[in-house]
Amino acid sequence: MLDTDWSDSWRDAFRIELRAEAIGLAWHGWPVLPGTVPANEAGAEAWSGPVPVHHDWADRLGAHPGEVAQWWSGNPYSLLVGTGLVLDAVEVDVELGKRAARLLRATGHPAPIVATPDGRWLFLTTVAGNLPEQLATSGEVRWHGEGSWIPLPPTPFQHGVVHWRVRPDVWSWRLPEADVVHSVLIRALDQSAAADRAQLVAAVSAA
Repeated sequence: MLDTDWSDSWRDAFRIELRAEAIGLAWHGWPVLPGTVPANEAGAEAWSGPVPVHHDWADRLGAHPGEVAQWWSGNPYSLLVGTGLVLDAVEVDVELGKRAARLLRATGHPAPIVATPDGRWLFLTTVAGNLPEQLATSGEVRWHGEGSWIPLPPTPFQHGVVHWRVRPDVWSWRLPEADVVHSVLIRALDQSAAADRAQLVAAVSAA
């Protein structure tokens, strides 16, 4: 668990790391935003993930790297990126994420993947108009499009920090087409359903 009573030296070092990451992403054209951290919340029970610091965050998307640098000049804000403008993200649990990641590797076109300490994986894609019905109605998938945001490394959570499972520079900062990733996630869902059915059959046979 992160100690929210950070020492000044640790806080400053972490702020510098967050600032450097934010500036780098901004230079690549990603719409980064400063977000809250666990220490800014009223208590441990209140923390459900970072949210934008600025109420007018949607008007700040696409800020120049110089302005981004100023945002992190004094505080170790978490690092958020707004979705629906440059990129989208599809959020799934760990098991579905692992299945989809294996399928993506098999295609030779990996997607940038972010993992959070609370067991969620985020697949980054180009901007999409919608989510396929099979994903939207599965109950296991959350789409981050226009009006949403996601945390990026090294954003702190109470029990760890957000990290890359697949970094964006692995594919030279090119984002995979949304429909390609959506199709892979549908296949991963089908595999998961088939595995569940097989386990049920095995359990019934053993009874």
